[in-house]
Amino acid sequence: MNEKLKIKIVLAKPRGFCAGVERAIEIVEKALIQYGPPVYVRHEIVHNRRVIENLKSKGAIFVESLDEIPKNSVTIFSAHGVSKLVEDSALIRKLQVIDATCPLVKKVHVEGRKAVKSDSEVILIGHEGHPEVEGTMGQIPGKVFLVSSIEDIDFISPKNHQKLAYITQTTLSVDDTREIISALKIKFPAIEGQDIKDICYATQNRQTAVRSLAEKSDIVLVIGSKNSSNSNRLVEIASSYGSNSYLIEDSTSLDLSWFRGMHTVGITAGASAPEEIIDEIVYFLQSTFDVELYEDNLIEENVSFRLPSILNNKIEQKTMN
Repeated sequence: MNEKLKIKIVLAKPRGFCAGVERAIEIVEKALIQYGPPVYVRHEIVHNRRVIENLKSKGAIFVESLDEIPKNSVTIFSAHGVSKLVEDSALIRKLQVIDATCPLVKKVHVEGRKAVKSDSEVILIGHEGHPEVEGTMGQIPGKVFLVSSIEDIDFISPKNHQKLAYITQTTLSVDDTREIISALKIKFPAIEGQDIKDICYATQNRQTAVRSLAEKSDIVLVIGSKNSSNSNRLVEIASSYGSNSYLIEDSTSLDLSWFRGMHTVGITAGASAPEEIIDEIVYFLQSTFDVELYEDNLIEENVSFRLPSILNNKIEQKTMN
């Protein structure tokens, strides 16, 4: 009988769900209890197939357009946020809206509108086509310049170089954002904007944790969906430290050839990935290899966000009756 290969598994901490994702999922679940199914959700509430399928099984219906939602229906906006145009359309269709936009994304919207009120043009650092970026651009009146790379800065033509402000997509790589901000300040010395620390705390913490993980791992597994911006950034960061890094959705995505000659396996997860998938992957590896399991307890998170009052109040009243 062949001896199992010995490997060490190191779990990053923090990993997985952030407070904004937990809040968004809880909003859908409580809305289903409060109003009963179906509850309509515009866009994926978060970018994770397992989460979406679970909510579908409970009666959530995911749509890309408000035109797919019957009038007067309970409608939830995803954690990524939506444009003002979508909000106005929901009013016209008399939809019962519950907004699950992450409070940190809302903060970016506020910063952008504040800049416009002070007569500044706005530069948004983010990835074209990402739902958070589309929502943010649609929340800010007037022209918004989208910058996804340092090269994009060459194509910006503001009316007044002295009145410029920048805001950022919350789930970007801190390193990438820092470089773009530095380049913006060189070209537009008067530009003002968010401090680098105002990028989502969960994005920063998971990136810090994956750096620590990559330094001690031969291979890094990042659990997350392909369309998850923060998960893709984690893979890029781990790869930059020389680790063989893979983005996987669940244990079915694993390839045992990845582990040949590897001694230490690091595991982390993007902010939309549930802990149950990590547990499944660890169980699979424990059944395949002789595993020593450790946790790299780097940062403790204790952030939480309040639910919309429409849910809090009505559920409290139901409990009292």
